[in-house]
Amino acid sequence: MVLSLTPLKTLLSSRQSTESESSVQKHADATSVPDVPALDGKKKGAHHDSDGESSVREVAEAAELDPELNPGGLSFEEDTAGGMGRHLGVFSCTLLIVGRIIGTGIFSTPSSILGSVGSVGASLMLWVLGFVLSACGLFIWLEFGTMFPRSGGEKVYLEAVYKKPKYLSTYVFAANGILVGLTASGCIVFASNILEAAGHEATRWNTRGIAVGTICFSVLLHGLTPRLGVYVMNGLSVFKVVILVFVVVTGWVVLSGKTHIQDPHANFRNAFAGSSNSSNDYATAMFKVLFSYIGWSNVNYVLNNVKDPIRTLKIAGPLGLCICAALYLLANISYFAVATKEEIVNSGVTVASLFFRKVFGPQAQKALTVFVALSALGNVVTVTFALSRINQELAKEGLPLPFGNKFWASNWPTGKSPFPGLILHMIPSIIIMIAPPPDVAYPFILDVQGYPIQVINLFVVIGLFWLRYHKPQATRPFRVWLSVAFFFLAATVFLLVAPFIRPANGVGDTPPLPYYLYCLVGIGVLAFGALYWVAWRLVPRWLGYEVVQRKEALSDGTYVTVNDYKKIQ
Repeated sequence: MVLSLTPLKTLLSSRQSTESESSVQKHADATSVPDVPALDGKKKGAHHDSDGESSVREVAEAAELDPELNPGGLSFEEDTAGGMGRHLGVFSCTLLIVGRIIGTGIFSTPSSILGSVGSVGASLMLWVLGFVLSACGLFIWLEFGTMFPRSGGEKVYLEAVYKKPKYLSTYVFAANGILVGLTASGCIVFASNILEAAGHEATRWNTRGIAVGTICFSVLLHGLTPRLGVYVMNGLSVFKVVILVFVVVTGWVVLSGKTHIQDPHANFRNAFAGSSNSSNDYATAMFKVLFSYIGWSNVNYVLNNVKDPIRTLKIAGPLGLCICAALYLLANISYFAVATKEEIVNSGVTVASLFFRKVFGPQAQKALTVFVALSALGNVVTVTFALSRINQELAKEGLPLPFGNKFWASNWPTGKSPFPGLILHMIPSIIIMIAPPPDVAYPFILDVQGYPIQVINLFVVIGLFWLRYHKPQATRPFRVWLSVAFFFLAATVFLLVAPFIRPANGVGDTPPLPYYLYCLVGIGVLAFGALYWVAWRLVPRWLGYEVVQRKEALSDGTYVTVNDYKKIQ
């Protein structure tokens, strides 16, 4: 898969742009679609822009003046039309990041990370390094997000840079976003913890049944009652912060030596003893750490719903990530203060349950499983909210999907929420829940999800350098230091290469599967996107058809690109 870094020299001439806008306006009038919201979310003609609204307008006008900066086929106003409009403020956006980051990771993966790297010191260093890398990525995404304040995240940034071959980057990103952007792992953790709390054995099928019910609940919540969905999402995010604060405070008490835990400082003496010497072990563990930090870009996916998106993104992004990083590091210290290395490695997927059992006893452990389950539920609800917007943006761009992309791009049936996009997210998640065995599926899913994300990150950061060189005068409300971008680039390359190096134990952490299999599966997912592009963009041309694109306004105010295939005369 090769993406050309050469931009499309001319997307639209100024005359074509004017004619296209005129055509869209006539169509909108003919179908009685309400006025497209202006850049500040109000009707056109409104006055007295705030500073934030002026910044958004400045960025949008820059894209209009230089069509090469306009990602995709829709203008800014067309892309942001429809739905509930801008209703998420700084508080909700910060919780959107916190709720996305804090989920199954901090409760479920410290044991496998410790098992991979072999020592407490190395494990803690990876959590710190994960924060540093995430912060570097956040600053890169802040530059892109403030340049292109639209929903879609990496989809938008790839489209803004890799314009040739046309839409190849969109299809490749779509394969990862739809097929691998899953909430299966969170649903499985929720199901297993609820069953444990209820005193029932977590069998293969009752775990699957509850997991499927969890994703269905989240889809119905956001699809049919969108405002209630935001309130539930925020409430669960606050609840997760409270639980982690409780874990941290408990760890401090244990470290003070005033509890029955014997020698709570044992793991911190000679903390690097037993560290692995395999770069593969560190790369695989780093994927899990970074997966636990995934979510710092969550607001970038829903910017069409964010009030004053540029200002809000610059505040909510760093604030949300810093809150999570502090809680993560302190929670790990609490775990290591309570249990030995051997106990943590053998604890299974919920090391937090071990923590509460050792500190408060079996009854507290059962109560903690409920808390962990609710945390996992909050993550599912938050992830579903954001990824459904990505699916909608992909459909709006004309991605060929069953039943036509107009349905998947719509806000049916409420006119406020992308219910079809939610369904598109739900289907592959359910397949992953039902198909493989849970004990192997959970760690393997984490690895598979991590690898293609790093591939996409690689092309995004390369795109940043390309835009800096070719578009130095472009409006950038936020500029990341290039040294930060270079560090992120180097780390991403390492994370892409190291997993192919044979691990010390020769088998990796997902036996009996080969240690390199998750990398190949991740690459295969992206390759499938490229093949999908060939099938829908090149094959018709070989058969004598051309792809003719047109814009159409849906009844809910959403604008969508529609592809028509016409015989070449």
